[in-house]
Amino acid sequence: MTTPFPIQEVAAALAEQRRQWRDSHQRSQEPGGREFPSRDALAQTLGLLKGVLFPMRLGPHDLLQESEDFYVAHALDAALHRLQTQIALELRYTQRSPAGTEEQAQALTRQFALALPGIRRLLDSDVQAAYEGDPAARTVDEVLLCYPGVLALIHHRIAHQLYVLQLPLLARIVAELAHSETGIDIHPGAQIGERFFIDHGTGVVVGETAVIGRKVRIYQAVTLGAKRFVQTAQGHLQKGQPRHPIVEDGVVIYAGATILGRVTLGAGAVIGGNVWLTQSVAAGAHVTQASLQAAAHIAAQGAGQRLLGEPALPAEEAAL
Repeated sequence: MTTPFPIQEVAAALAEQRRQWRDSHQRSQEPGGREFPSRDALAQTLGLLKGVLFPMRLGPHDLLQESEDFYVAHALDAALHRLQTQIALELRYTQRSPAGTEEQAQALTRQFALALPGIRRLLDSDVQAAYEGDPAARTVDEVLLCYPGVLALIHHRIAHQLYVLQLPLLARIVAELAHSETGIDIHPGAQIGERFFIDHGTGVVVGETAVIGRKVRIYQAVTLGAKRFVQTAQGHLQKGQPRHPIVEDGVVIYAGATILGRVTLGAGAVIGGNVWLTQSVAAGAHVTQASLQAAAHIAAQGAGQRLLGEPALPAEEAAL
């Protein structure tokens, strides 16, 4: 029985398109194994790592406490072997050569493994901060099992370690797995201190070069983004330049706030909902839409351009 669809014609056209794409990107056309890491394999590895980090909460549903240590050792061994395979794939992908990649992958996997206790410590502080910061949270177990912000941070703490080990593709895949599940987009390059709490979380964006201190709390739809992108003389975007905010210890950023550029939010500052900021904020400051409007009004008055329809306000009311 013949198929009613032009299978061979379409398959041949797709093969030609792949060949052209690989030629244009100088990719190998030689037959062989997989060329780059697998998103599905990493998702499975992450499942194991979550169980390793929190065996009685994120491990197997039938795990008993007396078997906890055995399970962690077994799952860790499996996870690290799978991760080593994916690391080797990224190294071959970036270096365009298989020479020495297995040894490099093994060494990098060992470094990652040794970082896991520190990752667990950071995540414990994040879970505790969420429990203490949300009156609706009844237990730390509820926070760990249910809060999307915690899930995003589990992925981020793992992804950031991969990023530090100069495995940016693996790191980005790990981050995007959380993004697709939670709606929280944290670039693996972002530096985040302990006791970080994302409440609700949907729509949160944290850029690659953002630096976040200790005991910071942010709410849904907050953006820590870039104000502009520097280009080279050839018109290409410069990569890796510091372009995202620095958020110092104890800052609170309420829902919908957008902070752009390499600005600093001083320690203990409070940024109100839906505020748009492209300038630094002093430590301990409280910034609201009203205060920003008042500051703009004062600035316009000083320039002889009073804002239409707005009464004059005392200067102290305009202070950020």
